[in-house]
Amino acid sequence: MHSFSLSRCSRRRLVQCLAGAAVLAGASLGAQAAGYPDKAVTMVVPYSAGGPTDVVARLLAVPMGQSLGQTVIVENTVGAGGTIAPTRVARAKPDGYTILIHHMGMATAPALYKKLPYDPLKDFEYVGQVLDVPMTLLSRKDFPVNTFPELLDYVKKNQDKVTMAHAGTGAVSQLCSLLFMHQVGVKLTTVPYKGAGPAMNDLMGGQVDLLCDQTTQTVPVIQDGKRAKVFGVTTPKRLSSLPDIPTLDEQGLKGFDVKVWHGIYAPKGTPKDVIDKLNKALNVALVDENVKKRIHELSSDLATPDKATPESLRKHLASEVARWGKVIRDAGVTAE
Repeated sequence: MHSFSLSRCSRRRLVQCLAGAAVLAGASLGAQAAGYPDKAVTMVVPYSAGGPTDVVARLLAVPMGQSLGQTVIVENTVGAGGTIAPTRVARAKPDGYTILIHHMGMATAPALYKKLPYDPLKDFEYVGQVLDVPMTLLSRKDFPVNTFPELLDYVKKNQDKVTMAHAGTGAVSQLCSLLFMHQVGVKLTTVPYKGAGPAMNDLMGGQVDLLCDQTTQTVPVIQDGKRAKVFGVTTPKRLSSLPDIPTLDEQGLKGFDVKVWHGIYAPKGTPKDVIDKLNKALNVALVDENVKKRIHELSSDLATPDKATPESLRKHLASEVARWGKVIRDAGVTAE
């Protein structure tokens, strides 16, 4: 074990001493990285067990652990709108044993929260993107229009009467609603719920008019065809699971693109060799047959190799922080 005491240095040699300390610190980190991992890795999830992000984390954990040669433990750290988990990981030791999986909430939190205890763009190293979950725009079954052009015309003429449900402040369903209203140029009455499930139940029950939500929840309802109307998908391309449902973009809402993207992060200062090993494990997981099968069943898209990189996630996050920051600020939405 190396030791280095700055107290032994004269003022004249202070610069050389500091340089020596840095070299030894780097050597120590390098040695740790070389033996990484020699114990279990904890993947922190900001949301409760059974939710979409948790499902993805547990799917990835097994093949990632096999690649790393150690168990990847999924730990749910919930609360404060999904901000407790990133805070914990940002403050964790940067050794690769505590990592974070998070969705697009990493990009929206800076605009939603006035006092965010971490900076998504400064307090993390990036491992890579994981997958995209598309969304769909639905209405109650007896809503008085049947096509997207009719819907646009109706909401513009009746914006003070139309209600749009979402799963709570900061939820992806709310963000989709905000972008929809922003691009259409209307301000509908939004109805917050404590989760996507209750919002969907009230839509199907006719208590609210519109809802934009993830395909993991909406595809079964759409395929049933009896409990709601669907007006389009929120991604630039049609979905293989819903090939007959057009995109909002192709129906005139140009550039409309909302998908629940996920990424994996590590604390700032985690050695590059460790990040490289985590990234390799992620890419192994993304081609695992069981992972591919389950993600397809969830009507979602795994990240391609060019997206599953640290640099791609870094650039994408920065772009999404700027994009959603404007939408959220323009809408005047804040969270406690």
